[in-house]
Amino acid sequence: MKYLNKDFFKFFEELEDNNNKEWFDVNRSRYENDVKVPFRALVQAITDRLVADIPEINREVPKAVFRINRDIRFSKDKTPYKNHASAVFARKGTKDEEYPALYLHIGSKEKFMGGGAYMTTKETLQKIRQEIYYNPDEFKKLINSKEFKGLYGAIQGDKNKVLAPDYKEFTAEQPLIANKAFFYTTPLTQKDVLADGFDELVYKQFKPGIKFNQFLWRAING
Repeated sequence: MKYLNKDFFKFFEELEDNNNKEWFDVNRSRYENDVKVPFRALVQAITDRLVADIPEINREVPKAVFRINRDIRFSKDKTPYKNHASAVFARKGTKDEEYPALYLHIGSKEKFMGGGAYMTTKETLQKIRQEIYYNPDEFKKLINSKEFKGLYGAIQGDKNKVLAPDYKEFTAEQPLIANKAFFYTTPLTQKDVLADGFDELVYKQFKPGIKFNQFLWRAING
């Protein structure tokens, strides 16, 4: 089944040149019909597939989809709307910022998917590092597996310059223990998005990420 069509991309292409409330109000019905409704249907289809792998996943689509309105309170860029649609597949939807999740992002320019732990508290980061420290072979096998590395490449994330002595020494064996975040992404094309069965493609490509996330979930849950 196809969920998105060229009108989805056309809306965001025009929004980039008309990112203001006046234009958006005139084109609100286009947003509802060409973006919001079909994107939510896509997210529902992907969620339905993920339930078997992640029983605790949020199943309420409105909670999974990010608002198109930008938070401009502390930004120099005052354009009011995002130029993409995005969703997170997590326990509590968009409010579950710290817990490892899966992510889908589709706009006129950027199109990608991925997951991992993007924002971590000091306590959570300590738990993840401890899990890596005590299970280095399992961690290495996960990130170097053909299916994960072939699709997502390397784990991304900024690193701490200051580490506990044991962890600092361990960076020689596993440099990723210095990371403050552990996330991964892979690009999508417009052809991918418009193809029949795009939800199946997303699910298939999420599978290696789920295995990595399970390592992180185990670390956090103790």
